[in-house]
Amino acid sequence: MEKAERKYLIHMIDANPLGDPATAVTNSTNYVRIGKDLEEYSENLNPDVSTAKNICGENTVTHNGYDVSSDVDPYYIYVDENSTDALGEKLMDIANNRRTGAGCKTTKVDILVNGKGEVIWAYRENVYVVPNSVGGDTSGVQVPFSIYNDGERVKGTWNVETKTFTPDGASAEPTE
Repeated sequence: MEKAERKYLIHMIDANPLGDPATAVTNSTNYVRIGKDLEEYSENLNPDVSTAKNICGENTVTHNGYDVSSDVDPYYIYVDENSTDALGEKLMDIANNRRTGAGCKTTKVDILVNGKGEVIWAYRENVYVVPNSVGGDTSGVQVPFSIYNDGERVKGTWNVETKTFTPDGASAEPTE
């Protein structure tokens, strides 16, 4: 058994524009990989743990869950003659329209694959994508953003070719 290379842990975010920002409903998904310009990316689990010592000298540990978040910095916007990248468009829509709440909601899928590209596991979770700034230096237009997981994590399967997630015990997601 060998250590998994970092490139085998994949993070996909749904970059589809919202159909209705009030409810965050979309009719299809457009998952794109987070990481093109990142040297590192980690989810901060932020465990809610407390310890207390009683009068007998015994420790009591209480673990109340996680408050998961992550930062994507830098994130560069890519353009060609016709459009920008899908995630860049979504981020700029959120930033330009100062969206809040459900207007920032989407889904993220975390996937681990082996060296042959076979999926070992996949989890989808609702997240809120919040741009932190717009601009950057002379290296390009940057929109660094934070991702806040909402805790509704679901295990399932990931289809690498169609970029679709299917929760365990359910049928496939709708496609365009």
